[in-house]
Amino acid sequence: MASEHDEGRSGERAASQDGAAAAGQAADQKTAHSETGGPKTADPQTVDRRTAAAVAAAEAARPQNGESVRVDSWIWAVRLIKTRSLGATACRGGHVRVNGERVKPAHSVRVGDEVRLRHEGRERVVVVKRLIRKRVGAPVAVQCYVDNSPPPPPREAVAPAGIRDRGAGRPTKRDRRDMERLRGLEGLARARRDAETRP
Repeated sequence: MASEHDEGRSGERAASQDGAAAAGQAADQKTAHSETGGPKTADPQTVDRRTAAAVAAAEAARPQNGESVRVDSWIWAVRLIKTRSLGATACRGGHVRVNGERVKPAHSVRVGDEVRLRHEGRERVVVVKRLIRKRVGAPVAVQCYVDNSPPPPPREAVAPAGIRDRGAGRPTKRDRRDMERLRGLEGLARARRDAETRP
């Protein structure tokens, strides 16, 4: 009778140890998840499954036979621009060219077209590899085009525009003239001074 009681306790201990081990593994996975900012990437099978699922979603986002894809929709879907309305605005402003020609937002894109997009001070040059209608994740989006863009300018080359010390207050007229002189806007400053002195 005592042996049955002892066996019951040892079974409970073994179950609690197994539960503790499982909890420890779950905690390790949570730690790895929080440290990397995403799921654990050590297992290549899970990464392949995720990529395969994303590719399947992209395939589902492809147009059906005979359907075309608008250029504003395509540049949004492949994550070259943040919103579709920004894509339409860029097309209307002449910042999007397909095969060297300015296009309207409703222009149809085909596989093999070269799309040039000027956005946020940088020019992107891409060749269309796959047509999609819906926005997909970044790993799948880069498979939809060939990127021939020039490298972005180094950050040191871009001068900060008039950064002032905290608590310095508004710039005086003299400070403003100095900043305009640094930016190469002396003609504007001179015209402003002339307008102020005219009767």
